Order: sequence, then structure tokens, then C-alpha cells
Amino acid sequence: MTEKDIMNDYLSMINGSLSGYATTIAQTDNPQLRQFFQQMRDEDEQRQYKIYQVAKQKGYYKPAAPAPQDEISSVKSELSMG
Repeated sequence: MTEKDIMNDYLSMINGSLSGYATTIAQTDNPQLRQFFQQMRDEDEQRQYKIYQVAKQKGYYKPAAPAPQDEISSVKSELSMG
């Protein structure tokens, strides 16, 4: 297994856990437990971003092209209208 494969697998696993945290946090009634899951999510988000930056720098990951400004403005407008 190459370094690229390992990094991509790791990013995939972290992204999956982040989705799981969202569901768990939304359904947790206990404030302390909810805060604990939020802290774990925040730490995983930071870890995911660091790995993403390294993968991008090494050329293992190519992000999508930036959206054109007119599309960004259109989406912002639609969202602000409710």
C-alpha cells in the first residue's frame, strides 16, 4: 500500500466519522455527553484538515475547481431568502 493510498483511506475514515458525529450530536440529550462528542468532532475536523493539506501538497488530492463568483452569489442569495 502506498503513502497516497494510506492518506486517502485515512481521510475517508475521518470523513465518515465526522458524518457519524453529526447524527450522534443531534440525537444526544445529555449536555455533557453532547459536549464530549462535539469536542471529538472538532478534533477530528482539525486532524482531517491537516491530513488534507499534506495530501494536497504532495499531489495526492486535487480539490475541485473553485466555483465562479456569480454562482457563489446566486447560492448566497437563494439561501438568504429562506
